[in-house]
Amino acid sequence: MSGHSKWASIKHKKAATDAKKGKLYTKVIREITMAARNGGGNPDKNPALRMAMSKAKEANMPSDNVKNAIMRGTGELPGVVYETVEYEGYGPAGVAIIAEALTDNKNRTTAELRNIFSKKSGNLAGSGSVSWMFSKKGYILVDKSAAAEDDLMNLVLEAGAEDMKAANGNYEIITAVSDFEAVKKALQDKGITLQMAEMTMLPSSSIKVVAVADARQILSLVETLEEQDDVQHVYSNFDIPDEILESVQSQP
Repeated sequence: MSGHSKWASIKHKKAATDAKKGKLYTKVIREITMAARNGGGNPDKNPALRMAMSKAKEANMPSDNVKNAIMRGTGELPGVVYETVEYEGYGPAGVAIIAEALTDNKNRTTAELRNIFSKKSGNLAGSGSVSWMFSKKGYILVDKSAAAEDDLMNLVLEAGAEDMKAANGNYEIITAVSDFEAVKKALQDKGITLQMAEMTMLPSSSIKVVAVADARQILSLVETLEEQDDVQHVYSNFDIPDEILESVQSQP
């Protein structure tokens, strides 16, 4: 999971820049609309909507934008109809990649993602080619300074967490999808600040990337996929050691 921790932290810091570009707003609005369409407009009865609204709050999205996105999802306002599409493929060094998209034109999105994979030394593969390596889990990141390890361990396990590990100056807490909200609430009730709390796809095993060139290509592919307008989330099983990651990030 350590590879996930490092990349998750990078993405979290990058979100502020994405928000300035407006990209984050667009993606969160789509997520809110889809969640409302699938599960209704009441966040108390719709965990997916509640999570999407939490992302909107973190991004300082105006409440009117959130309200309108919900109303488009429930059909109270006209709007574009999106469908969820999952793309699977491989990147440099053989790392597995999943890209989840919300699109109103599947053919266009497929063509654009195939082009990105091709230009970034990867290849788009068929459905089921890599998804078997991943499991959907709740993922919570807490800074080590926020609580004593034993106390935190007892708290999250009692709330229903599956596992907790120390990695890269943080505690990684893993939950089943059904227990994510309960564990998150238990932490918040204790006043513990969460570095990150999200539903994600965790790989059963990872590929350690030791070549700087491979690391640079992998990160470039993942970042380009994330910047594509229809892509909501990107997951991978790479594990880039700290020194390699720092080397890549320090160079333009």
